[in-house]
Amino acid sequence: MCSQEADGHWPQNMWLDGTPYWGGVQMDETAFPILLADALRRMKALNGLGPWPMVRRAASFLICNGPVTQQDRWEEDGGYSPFTLAVEIAALLAAADFADEAGAEGVARYLRGTADAWNANIERWTYMTGTELARRVGVEGYYVRIAPAEVADAASPARGFVPIKNRPPGEGSAPAAYIVSPDALALVRFGLRAADDPRILNTVKVIDTLLRSETVTGPIWHRYNLDGYGEHEDGSAFDGTGIGRGWPLLAGERAHYELARGDRAQAVRLLRVMAAQTSPGGLIPEQVWDAQDIPARELFNGHPSGSAMPLVWAHAEYVKLLRSLREGRVFDMPPQPVQRYQIEKITSAFSIWRYNQKCREIPAGKPLRIELLAPACIHWSADTWRTTREIRTTDTALGIHHADLPTDRVPAGHPLCFTFLWVETGRWEGVNFEVTMGEGER
Repeated sequence: MCSQEADGHWPQNMWLDGTPYWGGVQMDETAFPILLADALRRMKALNGLGPWPMVRRAASFLICNGPVTQQDRWEEDGGYSPFTLAVEIAALLAAADFADEAGAEGVARYLRGTADAWNANIERWTYMTGTELARRVGVEGYYVRIAPAEVADAASPARGFVPIKNRPPGEGSAPAAYIVSPDALALVRFGLRAADDPRILNTVKVIDTLLRSETVTGPIWHRYNLDGYGEHEDGSAFDGTGIGRGWPLLAGERAHYELARGDRAQAVRLLRVMAAQTSPGGLIPEQVWDAQDIPARELFNGHPSGSAMPLVWAHAEYVKLLRSLREGRVFDMPPQPVQRYQIEKITSAFSIWRYNQKCREIPAGKPLRIELLAPACIHWSADTWRTTREIRTTDTALGIHHADLPTDRVPAGHPLCFTFLWVETGRWEGVNFEVTMGEGER
């Protein structure tokens, strides 16, 4: 609570006194404290702490800046990350529960509605079908590692290109549709999708085809294909480029997925793999060496590489896995997304347009919610400006001003047009925007 920035987010990393170090923004780092507060609330362990002001500021930052993240959890790329989306959406639902307890029913309703809209778009943003990779693996589709936020010349974000860090010159970009990661399993870990959802099962097949390999201590998974963060082929140290190696952390996350799927034996096996891949002193490394032994460089198959050790993140995953196995469930799975999206199967009541998320087409039949960072009068037309209407935005008390435009009079294939008069300055935006009506819900 005392290290939260004034705008509601937390620094990418910080010195021991809380002073920010690097300036990147990872949206999951703003969502996780909400989930921590919610876990403590549900266990009745807050012991008099009142986290609602912190939760409200964090939720406001998520609402105003998400769902796109400036950096994914690997501190590399920005865009639509399945991992970050899962944490953000779960956090908005948890924040809504806090809002209800605080008597802010309107805020709670808005948070849940936004979570629903983001959840409904996860597949549009990050799930690819019909690719050569899908055909090769024998699946209908899969979730990509990350999709770029701005794609002006592609049918969807997943059809754009993403930077690939730590690669030699000329190899620093790849089509988003062909880069996958175990990160997609967060959709199960945080309750948004069932472990046996066909899209998840498809993605697991692709992950195992591209990212899994065997070592003498057990299986390992890479962060993503084409990863260059790790020692070179000859074992020489990472120097800005290299070859990505296996992460014990990912074995722990896969074990949690297996437990969610009902395979406790496999989860126990992966717990033992994590233990087998530690140093002689029991420290879990960032990465393990997954090539032939190079004794001269102290690199041995299935054992710590020259990466950071201990990786406290991996130790935390190991401890959580122990507790999950004891309880026979993924103990830190938030209950709100499970109830809302798997049991009640709630979908979104509207589509969202905002400056950092300018949709070009929406399903017919749902209102278009315009979200702005300042109050405005929206000047709009359902018949290409032959007639016009106006509507004032409503303040959500979270930094967003919004209004819902009805789309029932806009035929499929036709645009809904709009522009803004900014109330505080009396200035017109000077640009007209259009959103085309699709054929219906999809």
